[in-house]
Amino acid sequence: MIIPSIDLMYGNAVQLVGGQRLEIDAGDPRPIMERFRIVGEVAVIDLDAALGQGSNADTIAELCQMGPCRVGGGIRDEAAAVRWLDAGASKVILGTAARPDLLRNLPKDRVIAALDARDGRVVDHGWTRDTGATIFDRMAELRDLVSGFLVTTVEREGRLAGADIALAERLAQAAGDARVTLAGGVTTPDEVARLDRLGCDAQVGMAIYTGRMDLADAVSALSTSDRPDALIPTVITDERGIALGMAYSDAESIRLAINTRRGVYHSRTRGLWIKGETSGDTQELLKADWDCDRDCLRFTVRQHGRGNCHLGTRSCWGADAGLGSLERRIAAQSTGADPNSYTARLLNDPDLLNAKLREEIDELIAAESQTHAAEEAADVLYFLTVAMRRAGITLADAESVLDRRARKVSRRPGNAKPAYTQPTGDA
Repeated sequence: MIIPSIDLMYGNAVQLVGGQRLEIDAGDPRPIMERFRIVGEVAVIDLDAALGQGSNADTIAELCQMGPCRVGGGIRDEAAAVRWLDAGASKVILGTAARPDLLRNLPKDRVIAALDARDGRVVDHGWTRDTGATIFDRMAELRDLVSGFLVTTVEREGRLAGADIALAERLAQAAGDARVTLAGGVTTPDEVARLDRLGCDAQVGMAIYTGRMDLADAVSALSTSDRPDALIPTVITDERGIALGMAYSDAESIRLAINTRRGVYHSRTRGLWIKGETSGDTQELLKADWDCDRDCLRFTVRQHGRGNCHLGTRSCWGADAGLGSLERRIAAQSTGADPNSYTARLLNDPDLLNAKLREEIDELIAAESQTHAAEEAADVLYFLTVAMRRAGITLADAESVLDRRARKVSRRPGNAKPAYTQPTGDA
């Protein structure tokens, strides 16, 4: 896969040559993250923290809320690593701090060891000191303690010199179960695809920032479609992962979809097809990712209008159901579809809504059978969804928070507040 990189210095996204000379100042990293997150994880590196000249922690925390981030730069102890994992980083990247005694205290699947190397030998202190160890020495020492390695070929970094594919093949073999991410010199979509076939990810910065590589072309290059027409089956889901339909993509449609962030596909009868261009049932593209075999693409979209199907239903399997359907019915009532509905009354009377929430939660607590509990839980979910609509949030927003919390390493006791516990002892 491709891992776009955002290197931060003094609050801006930058690109350096050889880790020293400033080549590009790309400004505010937030719109860059908006674009990059469509393809999955993004490497976010705090160069100031790495160099001991400051910190971009607040900015990185924002970026972690926007999408999955591999956070690196200046993480030198267990406490710092845990803080970033708790803040929502999908993974942390540790450089010289990646020692066995520290790694054993961190979740293996969330840790990447960074190995910066010049001519195959690991360097540190800003790439100025030869440690005397080879990349393969360090891999043998750490591969059972991390989920992956970020190997940066210093002599190629920022120079658009092309990826060292031969080295990548040796690295992939030496890494064992850990996955290798190669940085330094990756310049073309073909290199990204060749690395992917070796089982390596490509971390790319300079090639994207200079326009030498189109992010969408790197995504489409990964296809392993064996269809005679080379079209790529594309599963379309909403923000909550519910399937809306299936279409086909090709390099042209993928490029337009990612670059415009819209649902764009290849119709076998009409060619390039922009969803909703005539019907108004448009799609906002949130993510494009491959399955494990790279022969099926998934587009996660925010569906507007009636739905994905040309028959006017939410999905190509007919009307939807469950919480998503409930949420959309409540949303319709909030726009005045039926001002006399009970939902409209609740939305306009927060005191009533709060009272009903408390009432239904108490009834769920008191339920004595599975049937009764299911009925009361349904009531709670209804009033809760109304409350979320009134607050301006969606089920997907809440699920995103739950996903971030699931990534936390440290845990609070979770005790109830005194006002919610029953007094003990005699009255």
